[in-house]
Amino acid sequence: MLATVRSAALIGVDAVLVTVEVDVSPGLPAFTIVGLPDQAVSEARERVRAAIRNSQLPFPAARITVNLAPADLRKEGPMYDLPIALGLLAAQELLPAAALSGVLLAGELALDGSVRSIGGAVNLALLAAQLGDSVLIGEHNAGEAALIEEVQVFPARTLREALQHLSGQAPLTAATAQAPDESGPPPLDLADLKGQGQARRALEIALAGGHNLLLVGSPGSGKTMLARRAPGLLPALTRSEALEVTRIHSAAGLTTQRSGLMQVPPYRSPHHTVSDAGLIGGGSIPKPGEVSLAHRGVLFLDEFPEFSRRALETLRQPLEDGEVTISRARASLRYPAKFQLIAAMNPCPCGHFGDPEKACTCTPLTRNRYAARLSGPLLDRMDLRVSVPRLTVDELTRAGTPESSAPVRSRIQAARDVMLSRQGERNSLLIGQALRQHAPLAAGPAAFMASAARQLGLTGRGHDRVLRLARTVADLAGSLDIREVHLAEAVAFRPREL
Repeated sequence: MLATVRSAALIGVDAVLVTVEVDVSPGLPAFTIVGLPDQAVSEARERVRAAIRNSQLPFPAARITVNLAPADLRKEGPMYDLPIALGLLAAQELLPAAALSGVLLAGELALDGSVRSIGGAVNLALLAAQLGDSVLIGEHNAGEAALIEEVQVFPARTLREALQHLSGQAPLTAATAQAPDESGPPPLDLADLKGQGQARRALEIALAGGHNLLLVGSPGSGKTMLARRAPGLLPALTRSEALEVTRIHSAAGLTTQRSGLMQVPPYRSPHHTVSDAGLIGGGSIPKPGEVSLAHRGVLFLDEFPEFSRRALETLRQPLEDGEVTISRARASLRYPAKFQLIAAMNPCPCGHFGDPEKACTCTPLTRNRYAARLSGPLLDRMDLRVSVPRLTVDELTRAGTPESSAPVRSRIQAARDVMLSRQGERNSLLIGQALRQHAPLAAGPAAFMASAARQLGLTGRGHDRVLRLARTVADLAGSLDIREVHLAEAVAFRPREL
């Protein structure tokens, strides 16, 4: 007898429908899975057999053929265990075939029949919402999938519970969306950092508009300390942004039973030894990279020139387009990557070039080679470039009480609200006609901008980035129009050399 079950496959961060066809026919006992399965899917034969028997349910001594359609789509992971097992039970007429219609199933089975968690529960629920289906999934994923309010999600602890629910013997109660986990440590406060007024101002502007920021200074000047205060300054994500971020982390398998909807913008800080695939995404089984995991948040790269040249150059396309395209022989995957880059670097290999107290030991050739690790096109994408000098002990002692994160966050939130009400996005994402519409210049500011562009030798990209930056400065000042003072501050943050 033939039974059909609906499941899904993850293609990038999107779930696509997979039909699991289970046929039990007379013949020598065999268990075959076809439809381009990977090793984890092929091993489902042993997990399903043990789970059914240990649940005190009959396993057929017959020829079993499982087809995962469409056959030309690669199937990965253990999420097909539950649909295959329920399909086998339906093929033995232990479950009405009609009970499997309108239900999307996914879950890994333990050998004792319990249902384990999988990655991509939110993505699967989004697919179910499009199809008008309900979802039957393991209890560890149910709260995550229930974040999609349009879908009924039923949590099953075991294979037997799933069978009893579908057969109507013991219906399960629909799960409710899990609350976000707020038990983590509080964000670091900006009040911990003394002095560095220009760098603090640059961070505020950068976070308000989502602009890229490069911090250059000697070791111990406070570059990393400043960047690590960014999470405490970022406004909470809107619901649509939170769903975007959650589905990426869910597809990467980084969400947990207590994660809930990710309302806090992500902050990612990979080590400089990260591989190209780890930074941009990919691998033999393509997964989102750090740039996608930082979507709608901050990607902080400390010791910027120490990253491999090839890895840094891969950042150029997502910084411009807000997405990453990973091409493989069988598929081309697209991941969102609207992240904000904050980078920190020393002025030279020894770190003391320009330091008033410690002499630099690097030769001019060494300094030039160090600076050349960052290409011109990559630097052109850095909206703000700020020198962060190391403060002396006397300067630190004389420094007044620093401003805390709370008022800065309020100003950033107010500026973001203005941007969202005006154009629906952060200023850093304004391009083309939208930039001209929302950042027009009067005659005086336009002449100032043209003069600054000539003196600094700005490229077309650099010109637009300065204009977007000036729009953010004006929004922070509560000004409807971009004035010369706003342009002057934006231009000051793009010096020719640091």
